[in-house]
Amino acid sequence: MADSNPLLPPQNDDTDGCFEHTHHHPEKKLSVDERIEQCIGEFGWPQLIQSVLVSLAWAFDAQQTFISVFTDAEPGWHCVGSQCGSYSEVCELPNDATWAWNSPKESTIISEWGLQCASAFVKGLPASSFFFGCLIGGLVLATLADSWLGRKNILLLSCLSMSISGILTAFVSTNVWVYALLRFACGFGRNAIGTCSLVLATEVVGKRWRGQVGVIGFVCFSLGFLSLPGIAYINEGKSWRAIYIWTSVPTLIYCTLVLFFVRESPRWLLIKGRKEEAVENLKNIATLHQSSLTLSFFGEEEAPLGNDVDVYSALKILMAKAWALHRLVGVMIMSTCTGVVYYGMPLALGNLPFNLYLSCTLNALSELPASFITFVLIDKLNRKCSLIGLTIMSGICSVLVVLVQDFYHGRLMMGLQIGLEVTSFLGACAAVDIILIYTIELFPTCVRNSAVSMARQALVFGGILSPPLVVAGRRSPFLTYGVFGVVIGVCGLFAGGLPETRGVALSDTMEEEEDKEKAKLVAV
Repeated sequence: MADSNPLLPPQNDDTDGCFEHTHHHPEKKLSVDERIEQCIGEFGWPQLIQSVLVSLAWAFDAQQTFISVFTDAEPGWHCVGSQCGSYSEVCELPNDATWAWNSPKESTIISEWGLQCASAFVKGLPASSFFFGCLIGGLVLATLADSWLGRKNILLLSCLSMSISGILTAFVSTNVWVYALLRFACGFGRNAIGTCSLVLATEVVGKRWRGQVGVIGFVCFSLGFLSLPGIAYINEGKSWRAIYIWTSVPTLIYCTLVLFFVRESPRWLLIKGRKEEAVENLKNIATLHQSSLTLSFFGEEEAPLGNDVDVYSALKILMAKAWALHRLVGVMIMSTCTGVVYYGMPLALGNLPFNLYLSCTLNALSELPASFITFVLIDKLNRKCSLIGLTIMSGICSVLVVLVQDFYHGRLMMGLQIGLEVTSFLGACAAVDIILIYTIELFPTCVRNSAVSMARQALVFGGILSPPLVVAGRRSPFLTYGVFGVVIGVCGLFAGGLPETRGVALSDTMEEEEDKEKAKLVAV
């Protein structure tokens, strides 16, 4: 019927819309999530295109996250005269010693601005500023995507901010202090990209495909990370500023695609009461019953209005519910510990006796099988077992990186170390992927973006903690890889205290999720 009401139960026996015929069971009331799924279908080309397009933002996010591995590196040096003696550190050389960089002076910020003898604080300031900007940006932007700006607008503004700050970094940076300030700005804007991209991609598909669609973003992140060694190698011998240009300009182009082709999440629009836009977006992504989607199916009594949240109230809502607070604390502990290893491993590559370009490439390549493992495990095993297994594997391999040097030497030791390091990083990558998907499934639509943001904030906080460990590991390797292993090996155990979410329908409001919790308690 032309006037059929797809998101409400059918009015008579002839009604044929987005729902199965529920008139024989009038007492059954479908949730908003089930109604939307019956309208849009499980998965189709419109959802695939939308998911891939928003997930591309992860590639640019990865480039800015790990770009300092090359731009902030300390290049090698060589002695020009005969006064160097047996000194291994350039800052220990006598005043009359003559030395030179192995690369052009402008190849990194260390050589261009003469920071070779600066303190560890100054050398690590740009990277620390980036992660600190991520932390502050997350606190400021965390709930905007759940409140009044929405997922699409935050994604667009974040990509635009990251691109502009990257371009300014290349042209305006005159010293390490200006450079650190611009890195802070980049981190501030960048933080919301992964969260909005992940939530926006998964909210337009059926529950069966949520995990697989979430992996698309992780694959894009891997490809972005993998592109960095290539870009750095192409620009070897040139200014470090060129790397920022190569990564920032494409991001600006991508912003145009987001503006014109990405659509806002229908679930979020329904939660905010913007029914007309929700209908229009449903029509564009629906694979079933497009012609029957009209505004009439949103009866006032059926409008799925959730908690009316502003910028900060989403976090207050999470803190007010005991079950939500329990889940949030568990997720944040796991995210923090995993973040220490995930961000720390690439930063610590310089501590290993291995080529930086090759080792970074191997780490980036390991993200791809990690995404594949996530793709397979997300539908086969429950979230809790997957997280516990991956974190323990990563922890054991990280500790072994230190131990093998006591038993092996030369090329065999190098091969074993880089192999164990890559395996440990692979486990950490897969754990991060599953934690983010797990977080999406643990929280309802009205606060989901904020919850994922908190999880990502915890990951970033772990990233802030990792540089001091990396610096300390230059003198004592156990303080890097040994601590990494212990931290991530323990964190996965916290998954045991959280509910299993594999195959469970998403909730739209806190009340829906609370009803599920009560039903579980009654069943027990």
